[in-house]
Amino acid sequence: MNEKSHFLKALLKNPLGVGAVTPSSKKLAELMVAGIEPGHDALLLELGVGTGALTSAISDILPDASCYLGIEIDEKLVGFVREKFPDLNILTADACTASDLHLKLALGNVRYILSGIPFVSLPKKVCENILCEVDAFMDKGSLFRTFQYIHGFYTPPAIRLRERMNRRYGPVETSPVVLNNLPPAITLTWKTL
Repeated sequence: MNEKSHFLKALLKNPLGVGAVTPSSKKLAELMVAGIEPGHDALLLELGVGTGALTSAISDILPDASCYLGIEIDEKLVGFVREKFPDLNILTADACTASDLHLKLALGNVRYILSGIPFVSLPKKVCENILCEVDAFMDKGSLFRTFQYIHGFYTPPAIRLRERMNRRYGPVETSPVVLNNLPPAITLTWKTL
């Protein structure tokens, strides 16, 4: 079964948790990893691995697999992505447990957090719980990058996310619009590095 089939099944099973109609484009994935330099004490944490569209771009910049931890809540998607990237540490888990998982695994410092989680379509409390996990890493000096679809950019959840993160970490850095993504999207970056 291919990436699009897995994605469609996940979308039909949990439309609010997936939040897109197709996997991220290669161009969006390239923007998500732009300027990222993972290393043994600069771990890259991917939240919401999905079908691995972003993971593919991440794997191209990893010096080795020990510099990466991926978390995905959908067990079937994890199985699919593990087939594509057997060397990478990808766990079936809730992003709300990211800091505990990181601690238990005794990995290096998390320097980069890249998220494919659909914050705009998740319940407010779930978003806040995930962002509290992000805060735990940001307090130690990290970069957090996610993306938003243009059609949802001015929805209350999207505005709430940006306002929350701007209050804590300063003004967001946005990328140009990726028009060849379906739907078109931009990246949002905050850092405490």
